[in-house]
Amino acid sequence: MNRYLPLLPIALSGLLAACAGEPTSTAPPPTPATTQAEPIAAPIQGPGLRGELLGVAADADVDLALLGVDMRGRPRALLGQVHLRGDGEALPFHLPLNTQQAPQDLRLELRGRVSQSGRLVQRLPARTIAELNDQDLGALHLVPAP
Repeated sequence: MNRYLPLLPIALSGLLAACAGEPTSTAPPPTPATTQAEPIAAPIQGPGLRGELLGVAADADVDLALLGVDMRGRPRALLGQVHLRGDGEALPFHLPLNTQQAPQDLRLELRGRVSQSGRLVQRLPARTIAELNDQDLGALHLVPAP
């Protein structure tokens, strides 16, 4: 170790000079992020549950799910889901259905939750769906979360 001690200041000086110099390759200038406009809602084909949610706050995240629920009220199957973003107005939704997944022994329920800044703020009371077919549910009211 003592043999290399006289070379230590020279090595450290070289390392410092290499780090302090200009970079050898220039990075390309950052390009501004392109914002994608939301696509215009085209009519959605196929069977589904349609309606609109009333009272959704602007910039709130909405999750709607059609669940197969057992007799104790526990979810056992996810039959469809959709994620939406609130804009402060009545929020139309279309939840596509796959009629081939219809469970025989489970009750069908539409459930929803609204979160804002990662916090649950509203929910959709569970709504029983009698048949797994194309339906218009109309206006659905959200209630404050407990």
